[in-house]
This record gives sequence, C-alpha cells and structure tokens, in this order.
Amino acid sequence: MKKFRKFIIVVIILEILIIAITNYIYIQNSKKDETQISREEKNGQIIYKIDYSGNKDNYNLFLINGSLAVIVILSVITYIYINKKIIKPFTDIKEMPYELAKGNLNIPIKEQKNKYFGKFTWGMDMLRENLEDNKKREIKYQKEKKTLILSLSHDIKTPLSAIKLYSKALKENLYNTEEKKKEVIEGILKNADEIEHYVNEIVKNSREDFLDLPVKNESFYLNEVINKIDTYYTDKLETIHTLFSVEDYNNCLLKGDRDRVIEVIQNVIENAIKYGNGKEIKINFSEEEDCKLVSIYNTGCELKEEDLPHIFDSFYRGSNSKKQEGSGLGLYICKQLMHKMDGDIFAKIKENNIFEVTIVIRKA
Repeated sequence: MKKFRKFIIVVIILEILIIAITNYIYIQNSKKDETQISREEKNGQIIYKIDYSGNKDNYNLFLINGSLAVIVILSVITYIYINKKIIKPFTDIKEMPYELAKGNLNIPIKEQKNKYFGKFTWGMDMLRENLEDNKKREIKYQKEKKTLILSLSHDIKTPLSAIKLYSKALKENLYNTEEKKKEVIEGILKNADEIEHYVNEIVKNSREDFLDLPVKNESFYLNEVINKIDTYYTDKLETIHTLFSVEDYNNCLLKGDRDRVIEVIQNVIENAIKYGNGKEIKINFSEEEDCKLVSIYNTGCELKEEDLPHIFDSFYRGSNSKKQEGSGLGLYICKQLMHKMDGDIFAKIKENNIFEVTIVIRKA
C-alpha cells in the first residue's frame, strides 16, 4: 500500500513538472520575434518589407494549462477515492488472516460500510466468531471426553481386579469343590460382562456425537438450492466431460437449513464424481406426502449390495473405495444433518450399475 501511495505521488509531481516545463518553454518562445518578409511593387520598383511581431497566443496557453490542471485534479480525486474505498479498508483487515492463523480469535473486525468490503469484512467476522465458537466447543468436548474416559477406566478397574483374583485362585487350585469353581466362573463371566459394558460405552461415546453439526431450521425455496448446485456443477462437470442434467421441477417452500441442504447435495455429487465412471450424473425430483425428494443418480456403480446398509455409518468405507482416499464420514455427516432437519437420506443400487441417493426434505 505504501508503494501505491508513493507511485501516485510521483505521478502527480511529474504532471505538475510537465505543466511547469511546458509553460516555461512556451513563454521563452513567445518572447522571440517572428520575422515576416513581404514583397510590394511600387512605381515600377520591387520593394521588400520586413515586419517583426511577437507571438502572443494566450488562448492556446490557457487551454493547455486548463487541460493539464484537470488531469492533475482528476488524479488527486482518483487517489483519494481509491485510498478511502480500497486501500484503507484493506489495511484495516490485512492482519486478520494472520491473526486467525495464529489462533487469535478474540479481536472483532470492524464492519466496513462500503459496498466493496462490507460483505467481505462481515463474512470474515462471522468466520472468526464460528472459529471461536468451534474452539470453545472443542475444548468443552475434549474435557467431557477425558472425564468420561477417566470415569469409565476407573469403573473398569473393579471388575478387572475381581477377574484377576478369581483367575489366580483357580490357577492355585484354591477351590476344591465343583460347586465353588462354578460360582467363581460365573463371577468371572459377570465381571467380564460388566467390563464389556464399559468398553461399549467408550466405543459408543467415541463414535457418536464426535462432530458438532449445528443446523438452523428456517424456510427456504427449492430453487435457492438447485440454482447454486446447477451453476457450480454445470461448469465443473463439463471440464471433466461428465454429462450433467437437472430435471424440471416445481418450486416449493421447504423447511430446514438451506446451506446444510446444499452441503448434503454437494457431498453426494462429489461421491458420484469420485466413485462413478464419469459418464453421467443427473438430479431428479419427486414428492411424497409432505416431503420433497431430491434424487442424485450416477453411472458406473461398483458398490456391493451388502455394503448398502452400512454406507451411512461413521468411518465405514465400502468395497469400491479401496483405490480412493477418504475418511468414511461424508455420508455419515449427511445422515446426521438430514435427521437434524427432520428429513432423511437413503441409497439404492438400480439396474445397469446406476447408484441412486435420495434426499428427503420436509415442506414448510
């Protein structure tokens, strides 16, 4: 920004110097007399007359100076405008990405009122607030998780000690009667069941609710979602030569989180790109009672039927994903989001290796 300011100042100084030099040259030339020679014939004799006159064209001088002055004024106005509308707002927020990267999320961004940076700074501040909230939730979650694991680990120690005690007694043959041995074995099985219960609790709490997925349920129109999807994927899929089509539909008012619905559809289409054969992806629509059904089809499905019941489980990766990188969370997140919007999502394999994922959205 400093270089830009210096550049503008240099340009203005050069313009002023050009005006000064132009005026100096003009004035110096105007001081010189112009010589005019005329010929006359008088009484049979040819007479030559030499006249000296100064060049004083003040109108042209005024016009040139006026034009150059206007250029200087416009340059100054342009600089002031750019400085106020672009340079200053950008200077105010230039440190923000660096602060966010360092994890400094407590400094709010002052919202800019101009149309160029107003929405940008508002979005940056929203990002900062979301990151700050996510950080707080993550700290709270980690604390609760550690507390739970410590508590369950402590609870496991009691039945584990009992099993070790029973096992040692059996090893040293301390119980002579079969009835006593049977009682000890039952005690071991009981404590083993108790340990299994605690382990299941740990696994359950490790798998469920490990992602915070906030949803804001409001009313929105179907075309608000489909227009964004259509605009983005028409260009993207054209570059990879995949045929993409969106069936005609009746616009209607839906209930849920518009941005989350877009996220779900995007996730499904990205999977279609990733695991399909790249020939065709299409979106169809249907209705069922008070719901709107959005179905995404893709060709070249290699998923096995036995994988279908599990593809929405967390960390599950189907038989068709061996050559593709992934976490196994995409469809799980989609399922959780749709349930939070009182909707649903399911999948099936159709004839000719066509994979269909249907998203169920409630009507408002």
